[in-house]
Amino acid sequence: MSGQSREERRALLGDDVIADIQRQVAAAPPPPPHVIAELRRILTRPAARTTPRTPARRAA
Repeated sequence: MSGQSREERRALLGDDVIADIQRQVAAAPPPPPHVIAELRRILTRPAARTTPRTPARRAA
C-alpha cells in the first residue's frame, strides 16, 4: 500500500480492519534482540553489502 495516504488506506481497509490489525500488533510478542540487531543493520544501511564486491570487468 505504499504511495497511498493514511486516509486512502483507511478508506480501502475500513476502520474495523485497521482496529483488528492494531489489536494483533499490540498482542504480538516483541522480537528477540538478535532480530532487532539485524533489522537495525538493514534499515540503517539498506544498500550495504554483506559480501565483497566483484571487480568490474573491462570492456574488450
